Amino acid sequence: MGETTDEDLLKQFFSEVGEVERDNEVIRILSCFKLNPYEFLDLSFDSSIEDVKKQYRKLSLMVHPDKCKHPQAKEAFGALAKAQQQLLDLQEREYVLSQVKAAKEELLSVRKKQLKKDAASKIKSLVDEKFDQAYEQSDEFQRQLKLKVREILTEQEWRRRKMAMRISEEEGRLKKDEQEQKEMWKRKREHEEQWEGTREKRVSSWRDFMKTGKKGKKGEIRPPKLKTEDPNKSYVQRPVKRS
Repeated sequence: MGETTDEDLLKQFFSEVGEVERDNEVIRILSCFKLNPYEFLDLSFDSSIEDVKKQYRKLSLMVHPDKCKHPQAKEAFGALAKAQQQLLDLQEREYVLSQVKAAKEELLSVRKKQLKKDAASKIKSLVDEKFDQAYEQSDEFQRQLKLKVREILTEQEWRRRKMAMRISEEEGRLKKDEQEQKEMWKRKREHEEQWEGTREKRVSSWRDFMKTGKKGKKGEIRPPKLKTEDPNKSYVQRPVKRS
């Protein structure tokens, strides 16, 4: 007989998994915190890339729409695929882990302040080298860490969305300014075209002005101004001298 592989054992295991277990896993996946891919795959934050791949393989077989009859099996299956994709992406994985680090530092800082108030615990932490390590591995610390990571990821996502909103608003303002600038240049071009279109008329008017000295109505004849002794009577003829 051939040697039984891990893949064979996995298939055998899932052939025995009942609908209840599959349905429960779908419900667990869909109730996960959406910004933390480690939660979807039910993995600790120190899991390796190989751990991610193995866990995805295991859980995806459990909730696969062809095997699971839950109405939201497809949605759960897609959530697992997205979580694996995030953790296999170096940049996205490092981002999440940087928030985990910040959460851990915050929790340990709070604990350090608490130990200062508790003399017995402080002495024990100084004597027992594994005291802090045991605390970080405890279920209580992992529970607090999970919640703190949720809190920090939520804050970061909110900031990201606010920044994206501001960028969108600024882009909209710039687009509006650009459109107004285009409209202004369009009106300017139209004005220049109209001005150029009336050039011949303006030139003709100027020539008439140069000839007559004044723009007048077409066909209008003005009497000449004659000198007179009375400045208030512009058009009084000077008396003619008789011989």
